[in-house]
Amino acid sequence: MDDTPDNHPAGSDDAHVDHPRTGPREPVDDGAGHAVVLGAGLAGLLTARVLAGHFARVTVLERDELPDGRPGFRPGLPQSRHAHVLWSRGIEVMERLLPGITAELTGAGAALLESPRDFLWLSPADWFQPVPGARMLVGSRELLDWTLRRAVRRDPRIEIRGGLAVTGLVAAPDGRSVAGVTLRDGTALAARLVVDATGRTSKAPAWLAALGYPAPEVTRYDSHLGYSSRAYALPEVPPAGAAAARRWRGMYVQGRPDRPRGGVLVPLEDDRWLVTLLGNGEHVPPTRDPEFLEFARTLRSPALYEAIRDAEPLSEPTGFRATANEWRHYERLDRWPEGLLVVGDAACRFNPVYGHGMTVAACAAHALDEALAGLPAHRVPAESRALQRRTVTAAAVAWQIATSEDLRYPWTEGPRPDRATRVLQRYMSRVMAGANADAALSAPFFGVLSLSAPPATLLAPGTVLRVLSKWRLPTAPDTPPYPPHHPPG
Repeated sequence: MDDTPDNHPAGSDDAHVDHPRTGPREPVDDGAGHAVVLGAGLAGLLTARVLAGHFARVTVLERDELPDGRPGFRPGLPQSRHAHVLWSRGIEVMERLLPGITAELTGAGAALLESPRDFLWLSPADWFQPVPGARMLVGSRELLDWTLRRAVRRDPRIEIRGGLAVTGLVAAPDGRSVAGVTLRDGTALAARLVVDATGRTSKAPAWLAALGYPAPEVTRYDSHLGYSSRAYALPEVPPAGAAAARRWRGMYVQGRPDRPRGGVLVPLEDDRWLVTLLGNGEHVPPTRDPEFLEFARTLRSPALYEAIRDAEPLSEPTGFRATANEWRHYERLDRWPEGLLVVGDAACRFNPVYGHGMTVAACAAHALDEALAGLPAHRVPAESRALQRRTVTAAAVAWQIATSEDLRYPWTEGPRPDRATRVLQRYMSRVMAGANADAALSAPFFGVLSLSAPPATLLAPGTVLRVLSKWRLPTAPDTPPYPPHHPPG
């Protein structure tokens, strides 16, 4: 349910040791250091915020012209028109890096929800009851990025420059280091550290090749998921006692291999809903009327269709198809130039349906902050290879979740699942079936899903016994149209 988007291993025991801040830290070096971050998305902005604690100046370069007066769409984030989620771990990290940012976002119209309690959520196994889960922040990606830019710009050490395209890296005279970047007009911008946070369109492999470095290995899984989204005006609340006095704030009807169609509905600022329909393979949702609404009618529950059937559309359906999981293994290269770091989707991207991209990007910024603690700016370039490994490891848990779930679909392209993955899939099906109604299972399940708890949480002896005690529960049953705790009217 999200896009772009990296961290200390999200599942390691020491991954969550935070250092609360009361304000910007002073640079560790003598003030002469300069870092350049490419890309003004969430990964780039949070990385810039971290680097400002270690460098005297940080410049963020963005190819797009950046809307300033109010949130607005930009071409570099085409997936911003679809549903986005920042899970609880991402909220915590972002708040530590930018104190007060959560209140600023919710004050502008973003919603801080409890999942699954605030949702009608139909999992592959059954409807979630109002069990404990995890917090999530939802709102338009335009609002999130605009609010983050405003917050980051308050740091006088950070400059954000839009409308500047970078065409390559500048090599230092020693041939082993990156000394800056080349802009489209041919000028060069010097820097001790260059961070590529340009997302899915990253040109890092080509830039490295131009400097004589090999291309990274790439691992790719593609379940051929497609999105189609449109905004609706929030309908008026029905009269008291009517069906749906809307005790829910959002909705998620998941697909599964035998019925690979799903949909999500989330609230947006300005009294809007955003509806994203999803489907795999031949079930990719349409981008035209009236087919969009008819596709919603075919989901496993009529709840989403009935919610939007009479709602006023505010936009045309918009599609998105580039949803493959792809890991560019820069961390495996035998040679790596000093002064370069690749983060976020530029290094590892996920199928957005699991909603992890932004949270992983936030966690990577936290991992970078931890790794740089006490390190003066003049020493950072020499540590680039270690930093690359440290930050990208943050993607490991989200990668495992996304790829193992995608491999449930027989048409998924990529390395076939090994025995351990198949065992994990069967176990997680049992976890899901139990978590739908059992608080003792829902809490650890959502802890892992939100990247707030390591996967080992679900393998604790007491949890395993509780999962096994529910072995009679079907993992892919026929389900009622609505959950028992929220019947239709």
